[in-house]
Amino acid sequence: MRTTATRAVKIDLPVSLVRRYLEPGPIVLVSSALGDERNIMTMGWHTVMEFTPSLVGCVIAGGNHSFDLIRKSRECVINLPTTALTDIVVGVGNTTGAEIDKFRHFGLTAAPARRVKAPLVAECHANFECRLHDGALIGRYNFFIFEVVKAHVARSPRHPETLHYTGDGVFMVSGKIISRRSQFRPGML
Repeated sequence: MRTTATRAVKIDLPVSLVRRYLEPGPIVLVSSALGDERNIMTMGWHTVMEFTPSLVGCVIAGGNHSFDLIRKSRECVINLPTTALTDIVVGVGNTTGAEIDKFRHFGLTAAPARRVKAPLVAECHANFECRLHDGALIGRYNFFIFEVVKAHVARSPRHPETLHYTGDGVFMVSGKIISRRSQFRPGML
């Protein structure tokens, strides 16, 4: 197959900026709860690690208020906001749950989950209830491996506009959908 792409002229890039090109997925809001305390944090990096069981890996900084809530409860909800929640995503990321109730402060609805105690963010397009699957790397790298145990997704739109963080307060919006289903072979990706 011949490509019509051209070779781009490249510049040297500081390695600290690589994330602008490699961030794998959309910004998510991670909700957590422990006892009577609940919180929401903005997360820009996560990765699908396995399909069955559905495993998602992510780093949660030890200084983040959500870290201990999630580490101790061993569960959370990964909520997928759309671009309609851009200002809330930024606000949640720029505040600490140690000082405010982010659900109340940002006018978000804490809906009950079915399989975990952490609340869903009802305004988000999708909610993925998660339990800690493997915590072996938490102590060394703050790396959590969660199993998605229940998923809730809005019926439409099928491909929502999501935010992708590139650093320095700049986001990209998910682009147009390109289908190559006729060329796809199972196990290819």
